[in-house]
Parts: sequence; structure tokens; C-alpha cells
Amino acid sequence: MSDFSFTGWLHDGLLSWAINGLADAAWWQIVAYTLILTHITIASVTIFLHRSQAHRALELHAIPSHFFRFWLWLTTSTVTKQWVAVHRKHHAKCETVEDPHSPVTHGIQTVLLRGRELYRDEALKEDTLKKYGHGTPDDWLERNLYTPRNNWGPIVMLLIDLALFGAIGITVWAVQMVWIPITAAGIINGLGHYWGYRNFEAPDASTNISPWGIIIGGEELHNNHHTYPTSAKLSVKSYEFDIGWGYIRALEMMGLAKVRKTPPRLTLGDIKPVADAKTLEAIVANRYELMAGYAREVRRACKVELVRLKASGQEAAANQLKRVRPWVHRDAAQMPVGMEQQVQQVCDANPQLSKLLAMREELRALWTRTNVSAEQLVLDLQAWCQRAEASGIAALQEFSLKVRAAAV
Repeated sequence: MSDFSFTGWLHDGLLSWAINGLADAAWWQIVAYTLILTHITIASVTIFLHRSQAHRALELHAIPSHFFRFWLWLTTSTVTKQWVAVHRKHHAKCETVEDPHSPVTHGIQTVLLRGRELYRDEALKEDTLKKYGHGTPDDWLERNLYTPRNNWGPIVMLLIDLALFGAIGITVWAVQMVWIPITAAGIINGLGHYWGYRNFEAPDASTNISPWGIIIGGEELHNNHHTYPTSAKLSVKSYEFDIGWGYIRALEMMGLAKVRKTPPRLTLGDIKPVADAKTLEAIVANRYELMAGYAREVRRACKVELVRLKASGQEAAANQLKRVRPWVHRDAAQMPVGMEQQVQQVCDANPQLSKLLAMREELRALWTRTNVSAEQLVLDLQAWCQRAEASGIAALQEFSLKVRAAAV
């Protein structure tokens, strides 16, 4: 007589499923599954929510657009209009008391630990949604599923994880649920305005956390993004990598996306005898790249002066310059408290450096003065070039030639 017991078999089967799930996967397979799915979520945020919806840097075909919306509903419960509105307000009010999640005003600890709460509080404000949430999806799915039942998605995801992996599926699901709050709401909104390097003096505290944008889909290049917010590509230097841009190019080659804008590139042609309206147009369009080049000249001048001071035995002056050197090329608004005064003291003792910084501000005035005619700005640019080339300062002379060679 057989010892087979249907009840026992069913009990053992259910127990095995509860422990191992239908996939009966090894630990490394579970880890791989988690990493792949969280990366798809990151890609959905950066490509769909951020670059396509919030900044209109690219147009997406209906296929990837609907996939990204569904995936974000499933893994984050994000409502497109809310995310877009909060992010657009962040750019419009950056580093002010109205910025929804600036570490400059809220504090870095608050943004890192409570970034999700800051986002949620702002997303519930009707005036924010009305003013900044325009142009987002408003179809049947959005009105009847994604917005009113946005919390259903994570519940479905939990059931899927439990079915596949059993009890450990809860851990997998938990990682999926905290991934965006930690990486986007915490790290990008927090560290991306607090720590890192800056390619450009954008009018805020944005930084590039890393030159390799892989883990957070390219969003690590946050200073680049704040400098060129409507660009679909976040990398600008040859050593930088934006994996999100790679995905966008792949979609574009398949006919599923159309890039609308990328960062401008300064083009140098023949050196004109005199700067003209086209020269002005070129330097205004490429002002951030131009000023980044000017900053390199300032740093180079500091390095030369530091060598001279040490060689002449002026140790006190050399030490003072060494302290301020990391900040000399930065805008005053981005300097630590008291640093602007120290920079001024160094400039008072160094006429060449003082001249470099003074003429930097004069050059910047060409695109910050809004009450002057274009004709007058061209005359001002010509006068700037003449003074730079007559200054006797090699860095200024070379930079003026570059300005006169700038082309649209």
C-alpha cells in the first residue's frame, strides 16, 4: 500500500513555495533580479519623468512612454504630474526657501533622511501642481488607475516578489521600494547640492557627485544638468559617462525617441579682426563653457603666482594664496562664509589676479545686463577684447583671441 498522502504533499509543496517561491532561485539570482529591476526603475525615472516629462529634452514614442508609466506605477507609486511639478518648482526656486528639497535651506541631514517626506508634502500642494504640472499625461489610464490608485502598483509588485521568491521576496520588495527615495530624493537632491565637483558655475549649489553616471542612471552629473536643464544628455566632458544617454540613443536608433536638445558646444573658427554680433551670439549661447575656460585660466594664474611666491621666500603670502586658491575661480555666492574677504585680500596683493577677476565680471555682464541694446553689448565686447589684449597679461590676451574666434 502506498505511503503517498495528498495532504502531506500539498503541505510540503506549500511550505516549499512559501520558503523558496516558484522560481526556486539561488541567492545570486535573487540579487541579480533585484539589481536589474531597480535599475529599470532608475532608467524610467531619468528618461521618462526627468528628461522627457519635466524638461521636454526628448520626445518618447507611445511604447516606451506607456511602459515607463506602468513600471513606475508598479515599483514606486509615482504620479507623473506630481513628480514633474515638484521637480520643475525645484529648478524655478532653486536654493531658496521655496525650493522643495534644497540642502542649502533645509539642511543636508534633512534632505538625506527625510527627502521622501519633503517631496510628498510638496506634491500635495494644489498650487504647485497647477503651476508646474502642466503638459503631463491625462488619459484614461492616468485618470482611472495611475493617479487615483497609485498605491496598487507596489501591492501588485509585492505579490509578484512573494510568488517568485517566497519569504525573501519581502526583502526584495523592500529594496525596490526604498531605492528611489534613497537615490533620488536623498542622494541626488541632497549630495547633488552639497558635495562633489563642478564643471560650471551654475546659479545654484549643484554638483556632479561622480563623473560616471551608472548607478543612478546618469543623474550623478547634477551640476551639468542644472547648467543645461533642457539637455537630454547629462555628460559634457570626455571622461564623463551618462548611461541614461546610452539608453536614449538606443531608443532613438530604434525610432522610439527623438532628442530635442543636447548641451551646446563652443566652436572656434578664424580669429576675427573685431568681435561682432555673431561673436556676441556665440559667447552668450556658450557662456557656461566659456566661463569654465576662464576659470581654468584663473587657476593657472594662481598656480604660477604660488610658485613665484615660494621661490621668493614669501611663505605667508604663499600660504594665504594656497588657502583661497580652490575658491578664487568660484562665484562669491558659492564661497564659504568669510572666504570672499580672504580672496579680496589676496587680490589686493596681486594686481594681475585682481585684473583677471575684475574682467571676468565685466565679461559676465554681457549676458546679465538686460537693459542694454544688442548694439551696445557688441561695442562693450569689442572694448573688453581691446583691454584684455592691452593688459600685458598672457592669460587675458589668449582668452580674448579665443573670444574673437567664437562662432555660432
